[in-house]
Amino acid sequence: MEMTTKTAEKKSQLIASLREGVAVVQMVLFKEIKARLMNKLLSKNQTFLSMLAGSVTNEVFGSQNPEKKFETFRQEHMGEIEQELLSLRTDMPKLCAKVTDALRIQTLCDHQEGEDSSETLIRAKESGILIEEREVPLPSAFMTIVRLLGEEHNLIVPPVQITPEQDQSIIH
Repeated sequence: MEMTTKTAEKKSQLIASLREGVAVVQMVLFKEIKARLMNKLLSKNQTFLSMLAGSVTNEVFGSQNPEKKFETFRQEHMGEIEQELLSLRTDMPKLCAKVTDALRIQTLCDHQEGEDSSETLIRAKESGILIEEREVPLPSAFMTIVRLLGEEHNLIVPPVQITPEQDQSIIH
């Protein structure tokens, strides 16, 4: 019984870590969409651009903000949101690869927790964001991709190599 509990704990930790990786990809996507929108929609204010970038990111990952102002914004600007979704593949092809990996990992995590989020993958495919020929990454490969992406966008402080002596001083 104890082995099962430890296995479940490790599985739970892995899922939590993978979900953090997905969140990093979401943050990078938001950041990149907002930067692109700032260059494209010069007459719009920062709040509008942030809400539009957030709405597009939420659509990609199938997560809607239930707060009233965000629901209203989504309803009123669905056409713009859809236009941005359709332009992601051509405007950000390198990032679409990371988004594809994150969406697949998110779906696998959801499946492990008894949820079916395959609809998110279908919508990403329809929008042209999902790169179907890309293989699903192993968890360790995904975390490496996320770490590099986070470093590239200054979202993650890379781990620093420490000496065995430093390691021992931390433990004792």
